[in-house]
Amino acid sequence: MSGTKTTLRYSDEELVEFEQILSEKILKAKQELAYIMQGLTRSNDTGTDSTASTNKGLDDGADTAEKENFMQLAARLQKFITQLEYASIRIKNKTYGVCIDTGKLIPKERLRAVPHTQHSIEAKLKRG
Repeated sequence: MSGTKTTLRYSDEELVEFEQILSEKILKAKQELAYIMQGLTRSNDTGTDSTASTNKGLDDGADTAEKENFMQLAARLQKFITQLEYASIRIKNKTYGVCIDTGKLIPKERLRAVPHTQHSIEAKLKRG
């Protein structure tokens, strides 16, 4: 052993592959979020249908539940986008793919399936 400490990380070429995966997932998630936000905007419109007032009492509960579901989905998507963007920053810092608990490389298969993860399976299982 030479005595110099080498940092365990993925190569620049490997990081480019993960960056492409993250970029695609960010784009798709942002498109889904925009679609949901359009749905929320549409559901806030009162409409001009003359029958709207007669059915309003029955539909209010369903509309409220639907809006809540949309808002929860939008919040989860926004959190997912943020996690993906943080992963992109880790790629730029060349720390992407290193488990924050064990310091070992997270297997590529796991990163392809869950590209924003910061934990190896072993670390995730220990955390419960």
